[in-house]
Amino acid sequence: MKSTKLQILLSVSTCALLLTGVPAWASSATTNAATRMPAIQEPQAPPAAVVPAPAAAKSTTFTGTVVKDGEQYVLRDASGVVYKMDDSSRAQSFEGKTVKVTGRLDADTKLIHVDTIEALVP
Repeated sequence: MKSTKLQILLSVSTCALLLTGVPAWASSATTNAATRMPAIQEPQAPPAAVVPAPAAAKSTTFTGTVVKDGEQYVLRDASGVVYKMDDSSRAQSFEGKTVKVTGRLDADTKLIHVDTIEALVP
């Protein structure tokens, strides 16, 4: 009889331990499972292409006529394309004249970073 009571007591104790440990075990299992699952991520855009700094860009020669556009002087080439100049005050003395401008072009904004401006002899 003592062994049966002892077995019942051990069984009840084991069940009690299991039942009190289940919430802690379940929460740690849930936490571990959640950390193991990969997060859903939005597609990443490919890295932007490396664009050389304007100083590293090659100088180009442009020819055209210096004209006033509002408060700034711009270069209009023979096909009618208008280019802004980073320091249009340098072009002021060439207004109405055909010139050769050497500089680096920012194609997106059609802005010439002027190195030199020279009048062309007609």
